[in-house]
Amino acid sequence: MSKTGDSPEQPQATLIEHLIELRSRLLRSVVAILVIFLGLYPFANDIYTFVAQPLMALLPEGAQMIATEVASPFLAPFKLTLVVAVFIAIPYVLHQAWAFVAPGLYDNEKALAVPILASSVMLFYAGAAFAYYVVFPLLFQFFTQTGPEDVAVMTDINAYLNFVLKLFFAFGVAFEIPIATFLLIASGVTTVESLSKKRPYILLGCFVVGMLLTPPDIISQSLLAVPMYLLYEVGLLFGRLARRKKQRREVEEEDA
Repeated sequence: MSKTGDSPEQPQATLIEHLIELRSRLLRSVVAILVIFLGLYPFANDIYTFVAQPLMALLPEGAQMIATEVASPFLAPFKLTLVVAVFIAIPYVLHQAWAFVAPGLYDNEKALAVPILASSVMLFYAGAAFAYYVVFPLLFQFFTQTGPEDVAVMTDINAYLNFVLKLFFAFGVAFEIPIATFLLIASGVTTVESLSKKRPYILLGCFVVGMLLTPPDIISQSLLAVPMYLLYEVGLLFGRLARRKKQRREVEEEDA
């Protein structure tokens, strides 16, 4: 009788414990972001200057960026600093998410999840760095040199920030393609051979995604689509290596 009475309460107690832990993990993540933001905020204008440097370096002598809204000189650096704080806190936030879900995973899943999480973070950072150091100089050089001679380039600081944040996010997500490809192969959803046969469609899809995620010009679309396809090939390579390793392990187990 007591068993029957206790059984509905146990799942409820477990659910409440999970919700409390989830709240704790979320609060820690938010606090970490706020602490980083408060530490960076005194340098908000310097951070914005750094992000704007690829365009500023290409503006004609005497030209400068402008603010067309009253609050833009405050809001643009503020928003950028908050985004940078989230960007820096990503490893800690993912660590909190990992600590929440890890107890429910098997050992082999944990062994696979840790390198995947670490690789995802590094690839996202690499995508943002690629956008800043490779894409921005080429893109802004094209934009500033193709306009009419009698048109002065005076970009609004808020419009510029929205533009570069979109590109940062697009390239950061695009650089996750090797992880997505590897997971599809490792989970058995598809095979290396199947994906290899679909290369023409993948290439076309990369340009479609580049068209959707970047500004409407062929330069930025190509600068996103080509790396996406190359990263897809990298994912296929790691998928082949993982398959060979799995086959080798199965052969060793059979021999044993």
